[in-house]
Amino acid sequence: MYKQFLSAFENVILSSKREIEDVELVAVSKKKSIDEIQTVIDQGHISFGENQIQELESKWPLLKSNQSDLKLNFIGNIQSRKAESIHEHCEVIHSLDRIKIVKIFDKLEKSKNIIREYFIQINTGNEPQKSGVLMSQAEEFISKCLKDYKLKIIGLMCIPPVDEDPREHFLNLKSLANNFNLQKLSMGMSNDYDVAIACGATHIRVGTQIFGARN
Repeated sequence: MYKQFLSAFENVILSSKREIEDVELVAVSKKKSIDEIQTVIDQGHISFGENQIQELESKWPLLKSNQSDLKLNFIGNIQSRKAESIHEHCEVIHSLDRIKIVKIFDKLEKSKNIIREYFIQINTGNEPQKSGVLMSQAEEFISKCLKDYKLKIIGLMCIPPVDEDPREHFLNLKSLANNFNLQKLSMGMSNDYDVAIACGATHIRVGTQIFGARN
């Protein structure tokens, strides 16, 4: 499945007049076994995403011990008591959305002298059940993060409402990122990655079209 999807993915990038190297495909490997992930690694893929701390700790030390250039992205909600493990295992963290969490990562980086890359998650649909900074609070939150803390914040992330056209949400996220000169946009999944690429996404998070349906 991976090679088939990769071909379609690259065609979408080229059709959108983008460069293939400008869009990173994050293979979302949640609920997938070490063997299933290794199959995709063996085909040349290095960027993966997880959203559960248990899976970070159970699968990735072994996988990384076999290949040191793997990049792990955390794409789930961050619990404060899990932040240290997330920082330990993941090179990129896509879901900053509370100052409390920002402060924890800031302290971890100072104490461990390990720099990670971060996205701020924006709740573009203002959905009460979903993580992310509300749009009405987004500019203030981003400004505070950039001004008061030393984290390497590279961009913004969003997950549009399932029952709305994602294009408006992707364009709103891009506009917000441009206001702060943030270069990266983590947006688009299996069902809307083509729209996200056309709107300027730099990181696409895809699971089922790479690994198949989850158990």
